[in-house]
Amino acid sequence: MGYTPVTKENIEVKEGAATEMDFFLQPVVMPLGLNVTQFTATPAPVSTVTPTPVPAEAPSPTSLHQPIQPVDFRHHHFSDMEIFLRRYASEYPNITRLYSVGKSVELRELYVMEISDNPGNHEPGEPEFKYIGNMHGNEVVGRELLLNLIEYLCKNFGTDPEVTDLVQSTRIHIMPSMNPDGYEKSQEGDRGGTVGRNNSNNYDLNRNFPDQFFHVVDPPQPETLAVMTWLKTYPFVLSANLHGGSLVVNYPFDDDEQGVAVYSRSPDDDVFQQLALSYSKENRKMYQGSPCKDMYPTEYFPHGITNGAHWYNVPGGMQDWNYLHTNCFEVTIELGCVKYPKAEDLPKYWEQNRRSLLQFMKQVHRGVRGFVLDATDGRGILNATISVAEIDHPVTTYKDGDFWRLLVQGTYKITASARGYDPVTKTVEVGSKGGVQVNFTLSRTDIKVQEGKTPILNTPDTSDPNEKEFETLIKDLSAENGLEHLLLTSSGDVPPYRYRPYKDLSEFLRALYLNYPLITNLTSLGQSVEFRQIWSLEISNKPNQSEPEEPKIRFVAGIHGNAPVGTELLLALAEFLCMNYKKNPAVTKLIDRTRIVIVPSLNPDGREVAQERGCTSKIGQTNTHGRDLDTDFPSNYSRYSGAREPETKAIIENLILKQDFSLSVALDGGSLLVTYPYDKPEQTVENKETLKHLASLYANNHPLMHLGQPGCPNKSDETIPGGVIQGSEWHSHLGSMKDFSVTFGHCPEITVYTSCCYFPSAGQLPSLWADHRKSLLSMLVEVHKGVHGFVQDKSGKAISKATIVLNDSLRVYTKEGGYFHVLLAPGLHNINAIADGYQQKHVKVLVRHDAPSSVFIVFDTENRIFGLPRELVVTVAGASMSALVLTACIIWCVCSIKSNRHKDGFHRLRQHHDDYEDEIRMMSTSSKKSLLSHEFQDETDTEEETLYSSKH
Repeated sequence: MGYTPVTKENIEVKEGAATEMDFFLQPVVMPLGLNVTQFTATPAPVSTVTPTPVPAEAPSPTSLHQPIQPVDFRHHHFSDMEIFLRRYASEYPNITRLYSVGKSVELRELYVMEISDNPGNHEPGEPEFKYIGNMHGNEVVGRELLLNLIEYLCKNFGTDPEVTDLVQSTRIHIMPSMNPDGYEKSQEGDRGGTVGRNNSNNYDLNRNFPDQFFHVVDPPQPETLAVMTWLKTYPFVLSANLHGGSLVVNYPFDDDEQGVAVYSRSPDDDVFQQLALSYSKENRKMYQGSPCKDMYPTEYFPHGITNGAHWYNVPGGMQDWNYLHTNCFEVTIELGCVKYPKAEDLPKYWEQNRRSLLQFMKQVHRGVRGFVLDATDGRGILNATISVAEIDHPVTTYKDGDFWRLLVQGTYKITASARGYDPVTKTVEVGSKGGVQVNFTLSRTDIKVQEGKTPILNTPDTSDPNEKEFETLIKDLSAENGLEHLLLTSSGDVPPYRYRPYKDLSEFLRALYLNYPLITNLTSLGQSVEFRQIWSLEISNKPNQSEPEEPKIRFVAGIHGNAPVGTELLLALAEFLCMNYKKNPAVTKLIDRTRIVIVPSLNPDGREVAQERGCTSKIGQTNTHGRDLDTDFPSNYSRYSGAREPETKAIIENLILKQDFSLSVALDGGSLLVTYPYDKPEQTVENKETLKHLASLYANNHPLMHLGQPGCPNKSDETIPGGVIQGSEWHSHLGSMKDFSVTFGHCPEITVYTSCCYFPSAGQLPSLWADHRKSLLSMLVEVHKGVHGFVQDKSGKAISKATIVLNDSLRVYTKEGGYFHVLLAPGLHNINAIADGYQQKHVKVLVRHDAPSSVFIVFDTENRIFGLPRELVVTVAGASMSALVLTACIIWCVCSIKSNRHKDGFHRLRQHHDDYEDEIRMMSTSSKKSLLSHEFQDETDTEEETLYSSKH
């Protein structure tokens, strides 16, 4: 009763052993997960405020159903835990996914078990939750409770309504051990010791996160960096970090500006108190507030909760970093006074915390949730901001425009805003139970309707099945885990394992050309000072053939010979693409639709003298003439005399200026970050949003770069927010390649600094390739986004060399066949098309984060009269007409004056009356004023008509 029946037919029973057959019954409950198809087809109206229930409460004591309790109560060392996790992932594949977010110092995996009814996928509208245990290696209760929780959820899904509802409505991530190395050093029976607390480098991981008040001097640890990357990857809403040594729920902030034990209130203090109470109320001993009387007799926590800093100061804590740098609210839960209890006590801990663990997870559904949608096409808006009046803590939307904002009961003014859109504010009532769904529909800024005409807003042309298929591929690769899936399904990946000097590099490139002749073309751009070739490898389905409709991307490296990591990464990328052509569908389609140019070594002479393991050595940085090539590009090409280094001249004349690229990625060394133009100081950046977007895309796909802490030995305290910075703000200099590329090549270029060490040991190359390959591939995907356009006249003639002005600043030009392509940051952009002999065209286009936008521009009016520009003819004609009218008026006035004078003389002779003379003079003056007034009025009207003609 209470379950949907299941019938199986045609069961075959054979002789011998019994036929095994299992039935899984689904409880009759209403899942909270949003139906994506329904939402997409009929998005909720702007005013929608829908109550959302929390998952089902636990069955009452009188219920006939009793959930299955865990039986695996023991301490699990790493190998035991690993087998346990693999076992449950294997036995429950429909609701589990086991993955690792990185490795510890001693290379143990940092495992996470995902539990969801759709594992491996983010379902639009479904919140994501996480538990983290064993951050301090000797605090083991959380580790074992999370393994118990995995067992409990898996065994009860489909039979227990509470568990089933929770799994169907929530994407749950469980990390049993963040510090597996410390755990292996800790000892059973430890009550309040410190052996095993820290990681293998002897750093406290809960003092290792960037702090808002103090600079953390300890170097970032592998476990910390891996978790930070993890937290930036998923849209977590709620989290708990499980510790031991007391019995209390501790909430932000964990420290304050003075570094003393004082209440440090966060903007969401009321929310955090409610979250903390949801856990402590279900744990009777915790809720009493006096947990460890024998160890800490004076310690008291009202209702079992406390503000972190009020208890004691913890700079560099993980829960504060969650709240300040992601959308996730996290608390820290101390599970017991004994850090490493005996194994026989573990069932007691499960019984005390079982209800608390489940109840806390349910809090992820409270507050406000919903979608932020584009009013034009109904699609979700990524990175829209959700702000609550009088609470200084905005959150942002995820890829489908979905958001979650935890709030306590009350009435709130909530505003949704996004770049290029008008903000929308709503008043929302949040109840004491469950949550409410509120959808926002935003209209694009400056969209006005004039005389029945609207700006042209273009979307991808999907009428062609091949175009639609490719658009779907770009969306899939842009989605969460899209590039990971490409890498997992690739048939070949040979990581670099050694450095290749010039001779080996040349032979490697020739080998690629000879083995893959249908998709490669090897050419030389020129020679270095010492006559080494500067090789260029093109990868395309039609190499060395013009395909103006396809975007072109170039990867270059080795401008500084002492930084050869980029060279090896590009050689690995080239081999990866060639090996997977016609084997991996995604790679094949990318090569078929992209012109890829790889220039692995711009400074081969410098590379020959550079020395391996020269982390800070400048030997080989310059060319043979001692010139830093990244300072040799002219800043004013109109005065360019050609007196440049041969390497620079070859790059300028045969790469940047002769080939129309949409994107350029340059690889260098000496740090771990990305810079965007300009390197020149005090240079106005016209397309800053787009350039920064491209740099951020690379950094965000790197496991460490986006964290903004390169951690280089010579600059251990350097912080680069998001791993991205404008070149002039980092190391400003003149004559850089990327400045020349943007200014004269009309191609955006970013510079990637691949590692702190200029020339690390060859043994590090495999890990460097693993770190950068996803970012490199993301550039191949990104080059297909932005705006793809085609320009023609009314007769259908394609117009090449037309000027495309974007946002009144950036300029690109149409190629042969009238094609143009430009990368732009997501949002609404203005486009003006200008061509000699035609009227200017203006359109608006929306650029999406996951798909290309197409625009079709038709010049429908030829702009010449008698072979002269229309504007010139109209202006001259208008001026001539004005002159003629003005001349006629002047002649009229002169004649009138003379006539009046003759009349005055005649009357004076006849009557000799002064009064009559005065009257005639007044009439004459009035007549002249009237004439002049009429004359000026006609001239004004004429000018207005001329101006109107000129505009239209």
